[in-house]
Amino acid sequence: MMLGNAASAEGLKMGLLVPGSVSEEGWNRIGYNALKGVEEQLGAEVSYVELQQNPASFSKAFYDYASQGYHVILGHGFEFQDAALEVAEEYPDTYFLISSSDIHEGKVIGLNTDTSQPFFLMGVVAAKMGKKAGLVGGMEIPPIQQAFAGFKAGAHSVDPDFPISESYIGNFTDTTAAKESALSMIAQGADFVVPNASGATVGGYQAIAESGGDVRTFSIFSDFTEVAPNNILGLYVADYAQGVVEVVRDIQEGNSPESNVIFGLKDEKVMQFTFRDDGPVSVPEDIRAEIEEISAGIAAGNIQTYSD
Repeated sequence: MMLGNAASAEGLKMGLLVPGSVSEEGWNRIGYNALKGVEEQLGAEVSYVELQQNPASFSKAFYDYASQGYHVILGHGFEFQDAALEVAEEYPDTYFLISSSDIHEGKVIGLNTDTSQPFFLMGVVAAKMGKKAGLVGGMEIPPIQQAFAGFKAGAHSVDPDFPISESYIGNFTDTTAAKESALSMIAQGADFVVPNASGATVGGYQAIAESGGDVRTFSIFSDFTEVAPNNILGLYVADYAQGVVEVVRDIQEGNSPESNVIFGLKDEKVMQFTFRDDGPVSVPEDIRAEIEEISAGIAAGNIQTYSD
């Protein structure tokens, strides 16, 4: 094991700070899954603490773990960044990983997933197979805005005039609002609709299913094929937890990240974009071949999937 100056005889130790409970499916559970992955795959000693939105408690938790000799501490959310920077001044040999962050200062390292990349591919498919697209978001937060920017960039790379409507329901729980928004887009001619609203997302797929077989979509994050079996062309999933494991594996082997980490199509263990072959709808082979080529270009850094 190579852990640089943070090495200790007892092996790798990792701590996790989450802004809430790991008992419920969602963001906090993903952080917990990352921690368990490090424990199971890398043989680490692990621990976690559930916190409320209180910056003072963030700093204390970081201090507690760092002072106990933990080599890597994951603050699972951008809100942990300032506290990590503060504590890192006293513990420069400890790695502080910060989810949803672009930071890279010493061993405070931000981790992010570029959702614009798979959405760019969806946009290309939409412009090649459809006449108009609709995007239903939860709230206007950077990850969703980035995803939709990628979709629009992909579609407009095929047809600069391809029409795309976009709406936000203002929350992540109202399935009825997501459904109504999608139905409205379909009524206005959208034949390719992608909902992206966390727990409310299923409402969008319900609307797509009720539209019959003429509206196309992709499953995102989870497989919604059972909800809309006649409409879904493929699946995008991101295993952020495994991405964290790979970063910690590099640290364990003495390969510290030289910049903030952005997971994308180049990271096959983290991001998968697949087409469906078992249903009544499918993407034609010529479009699949083109998507494969575009995906390789994105992974190589030769195609920009959205504008800052």
